[in-house]
Amino acid sequence: MVVFLEGDLGAGKTTLTRGILRGFNFTGRVKSPTYTLVEPYTLLGLEANSKLYFYHFDLYRFNDPSEWEDAGFRDYFNSESICLIEWADKASGQLPSPDWIIQLQPESTGRRILLSATSELGQTCQNALTLAAN
Repeated sequence: MVVFLEGDLGAGKTTLTRGILRGFNFTGRVKSPTYTLVEPYTLLGLEANSKLYFYHFDLYRFNDPSEWEDAGFRDYFNSESICLIEWADKASGQLPSPDWIIQLQPESTGRRILLSATSELGQTCQNALTLAAN
């Protein structure tokens, strides 16, 4: 699954990522990947002995979309991975299409989150999330 996180500096993209990881019962440290470009996490899957790979990318420091290819991140995108990408526009034309786009906007003393499913997988996950919330 590929998720683009959109929002201005300080909008809460890394805080949201931390919350998502906590939702997967990850209890370790969650750092911003601003300088490392990617922070990897291994999560236990729903089935016994299965693993889910979760990658949090921050492309803010990219100056050219070709840096994506040079960084060798393409292999991180597979059926066993969730990839959250901040500043996806910095690698325009290089990234797989997102399944979700999550936009964070400041509102009063909090944030407004807009979630857009942009693929069949994204819609399926959004439907499951809606059912779980009800």
